[in-house]
Amino acid sequence: MPLRLALVSLLVRDYDEAIDWYTRSLGFALVVDTDLGQGKRWVVVTPPGSDGTGLLLARATTPEQQAAIGNQSGGRVFLFLHTDDFARDHARLAAAGVRFLEAPRQEGYGTVAVFEDLYGNRWDLIEPHKPG
Repeated sequence: MPLRLALVSLLVRDYDEAIDWYTRSLGFALVVDTDLGQGKRWVVVTPPGSDGTGLLLARATTPEQQAAIGNQSGGRVFLFLHTDDFARDHARLAAAGVRFLEAPRQEGYGTVAVFEDLYGNRWDLIEPHKPG
């Protein structure tokens, strides 16, 4: 099997609030929530239509980890969520309370708008241009 990116670890303040936001606001599926003991859980959410790539929601436990919540990429866009219908998903996310930081714009690679998750991590919602 060729290599593929399976999970990206995302620091969160609380498992349950993160599960709620990612499943309710972004429409992600909760695919694993396993109690590992001592307050630690293995929690994975995936976007609709995922090939298995997902987010591992990791509760921050140290002061350094807590300081990085919402700023894992130093203020840059951190994660990229592709769609095949930008208008549909932009409207659905906005209606669910997702905070967009800009109006949709056209770029050489597609239609895009930056939004923040519940912690302030920046994401791109992108409908890539179709080849051809």
